[in-house]
Amino acid sequence: MRTVSPRLPLAASCGDPSGIGPDILLTAWTMRTASALTAFFCIGDPDQLAARARLLGLDVPIKVVDAARATATFADALPVVPLSNRVEERPGTPLAGNAAGTIEAIDRAVALTIAGDAAGVVTAPIAKKPLYDAGFAHPGHTEYLAELAARHTGAEARPVMMIAGPRLRTVPVTIHIPLADVPAALTTDLIAATIRIADSDLKRRFGIACPRIAVAGLNPHAGEGGALGAEDVAIVAPAVDAVRAEGIDATGPLPADTMFHAAARETYDVAVCMYHDQALIPAKALDFDLGVNVTLGLPFIRTSPDHGTAFAIAGTGAARSDSFIAALTMAAQMAMNDQAVA
Repeated sequence: MRTVSPRLPLAASCGDPSGIGPDILLTAWTMRTASALTAFFCIGDPDQLAARARLLGLDVPIKVVDAARATATFADALPVVPLSNRVEERPGTPLAGNAAGTIEAIDRAVALTIAGDAAGVVTAPIAKKPLYDAGFAHPGHTEYLAELAARHTGAEARPVMMIAGPRLRTVPVTIHIPLADVPAALTTDLIAATIRIADSDLKRRFGIACPRIAVAGLNPHAGEGGALGAEDVAIVAPAVDAVRAEGIDATGPLPADTMFHAAARETYDVAVCMYHDQALIPAKALDFDLGVNVTLGLPFIRTSPDHGTAFAIAGTGAARSDSFIAALTMAAQMAMNDQAVA
C-alpha cells in the first residue's frame, strides 16, 4: 500500500482526554505501517497519553517534539507536541478541569497549520458539556474553528460540514437546530452559499474537476410542486437556479427518499441536504465505521472521525480507530490535492 505523503505532517488534537480520543490516536500510531499513514503528531499531555497506552496494553513510545521533528520521529515513536495545560487521566469521567487542555490542543493545531508547520488539522472528539462548564462560549468544534480562522487570517470563514465515506458524501445546510426550526432557518442565500462552498472545496481539495451536486428537497417528494409544502418551490429551487447560472453542476430539489440508493449515488459527487438527519442518516447507514467529518469553507484542512467521545468505553480497548485512520488518510489526500493546485 502506498503512503499518501504531503510535504508536512498532520496535526492531531487529542480531543477530550477522558474519552476515546487518546485510545484511537494511540491505536492509529500502532497501525501506521499497515494503514500506510502519513506522519502525524499529537498535541496533548505526554504523561496522560503514556498512562492511557499502559492502561490499553499498547507498546507506544512517546517522544516530546516540536512540529518540525515530527516526521523524522514518527516511524519509531508517537510525536507529541506538549500542552502547557496538563490534563488529568480519568477515562470515562469528563472533567471541566481538562477543558483548558482540550481547547489549547485545538488552538495550537490550527495555529501550526496556518503557520505552515502542519498540512492539516485532524481533531479527536470533544464533549461539549465539560467545555461549557468551564465557560466555553461556542456551540461546538466547527464554530470555534471558524472563529480561529478569522482570528488568524482576518477574514470571516463560513464553515460547512461534510460527512464523507467510501460510498457517499453529504452536506447538511442546517445542522444542530431543532427540526421544527429548519424551515425558518433555510434561505435561498444560505442554500446557494453552501452549494458554492461544496463545489469549491471538492474541486480544490478532492480533485474533482466538475463536481456533480444533488440537492435534496425539504419536504416529502420535494414538495410535489407546492402541494406538500411551499419551501422547495420558493426557497430551494431558486438557490439551485442561481448556482447553475454561475456554472455549477447542481440538480434539484430532488426527493430525498430516492437519492441514496446505489444507482442514484452514481449520478452525483455530493448530496446537499436541508437538515442534519437528512444528511447524516444515509451517510452513517452506509459508512458508519469509515465516515469522516470534513469542515469545508476554512482556510485550512480539517477532518475528524464521525463519532463522539464514547466515554463508556474509554480506556477499555473496545474503541475502533477506523474512522480516525480514515480522517488522517483523507486529510493527507486533501493536502496533496491542495499542493497540486498551489
